[in-house]
Amino acid sequence: MRKAFFLLIIICLACNRSSSLGIISSKAQVSSLKNAIDEVSPEQRDAMEWLITHMPEADLKNLSIEYLTQNSEYAFKAKNKFSWAKTLPDEIFLNYVLPYSSLNERRDKWRQDFFYKFSPIVKNANSAYEAAAILNNEIFEILGVEYSTKRPKADQSPYESIDAGLASCTGLSFLLIDACRSVGIPARFVGTPMWYNDSGNHSWVEIWDGKWHFTGAAEPVEGKLNQVWFSDLASKAKKGDMKYGIFAATWNQTELYFPMDWLPEVKTYNAIDVTDRYKNHIQVDSDLVAVSIRALNKAGQREAVSVIITGENNFYFEGQSKNETFDLNDHLKVLLPKGKVFTIKSENDSQILEIKNECLVSLSAN
Repeated sequence: MRKAFFLLIIICLACNRSSSLGIISSKAQVSSLKNAIDEVSPEQRDAMEWLITHMPEADLKNLSIEYLTQNSEYAFKAKNKFSWAKTLPDEIFLNYVLPYSSLNERRDKWRQDFFYKFSPIVKNANSAYEAAAILNNEIFEILGVEYSTKRPKADQSPYESIDAGLASCTGLSFLLIDACRSVGIPARFVGTPMWYNDSGNHSWVEIWDGKWHFTGAAEPVEGKLNQVWFSDLASKAKKGDMKYGIFAATWNQTELYFPMDWLPEVKTYNAIDVTDRYKNHIQVDSDLVAVSIRALNKAGQREAVSVIITGENNFYFEGQSKNETFDLNDHLKVLLPKGKVFTIKSENDSQILEIKNECLVSLSAN
């Protein structure tokens, strides 16, 4: 009775999802999905049913039984192995551990590989929070992947990024999310199509440990989450705005689509608006202005140089600009009081600046 009922759900799902021939258009396809359910253990059956009824349409047609069953098998291995995964609410496990993808990235067969590769790294962690911070701190060096605008494409899958050795913030986020999921840490893709000041877009990762925390992929901060270079930018996002809002990808059916800046015409992946969490979490003094500083060489590339800022009342700040291995919008940033005058200098350049509005200062690196 249960199997027959589920087959009916699959057929109805196909009819509702497609106005043409339907994604599941043959008895063979229905039979294949039934077999996928039959091949998993009783413990996994409800989860497999959930996964199939929430899968993107193309995946229903193209993914193999073996791919789906292995994905389920190792998701449950992680759930049963790690303390933080054993007591996860079903809604969190199904939506943010079990899924094999976040958005439109290529469907790599990463689950088993990552389980064995990353389990030893987090074996001594005491929480999902701690384990996620460890992964973010270690896996990119282990895998030989770093941020670069020279990556082959924005939406690289984990193995595409590993093969290239380079990735965008999007590719880095896909990789960290799958690494987290492989060891039972709920993780989801988050991003904005455009910062409020039109300076660019960004993608990052949220992990769940009783509540949602955020981190930049390949941007660890001393084992801590919720500390990122884009805090000020995120605090000024616009709720309900598909261009300037902040969105989290979800496998649940929602009224929102995830706005992918690399494929703006595609509106098929579900999302929730999480802008308020960033506006409420991050408080910025309104009397201070964010000044970003970069140092460019003659080729227009960013270089890491020492930067000194001096001002009245013996104000002194020293830092280092960031090179091309950092996100395109990630610069040395200082909050300075409005109306004051400061001298910003490096070894090869010096500028005097009166602080009025947010700005990006470009120094000469040579």
